[in-house]
Amino acid sequence: MKNITMYTGPMCNFCDAAKRLFARNNLTYKEIDISMKDGLREEMIKKANGKRTIPQIFFDDHHVGGYVELRALEKENKLIDLLK
Repeated sequence: MKNITMYTGPMCNFCDAAKRLFARNNLTYKEIDISMKDGLREEMIKKANGKRTIPQIFFDDHHVGGYVELRALEKENKLIDLLK
């Protein structure tokens, strides 16, 4: 199973929705709150090819995108397959 990393921030409804999606699929993830330490936002932007919105989600080194892309994978029944 691939490792899931999600960059988040405070008061983010899409971040909360992504967390609920992971919970209902019994998936664990590492959360990196970009507001907690200088440089984390820049790290996220670099890894996400310039994307500045949160959340930004990664399966190992594969950039999935944000919540909308994550939800689309779940709806298409591709989420679990991508994590194998």
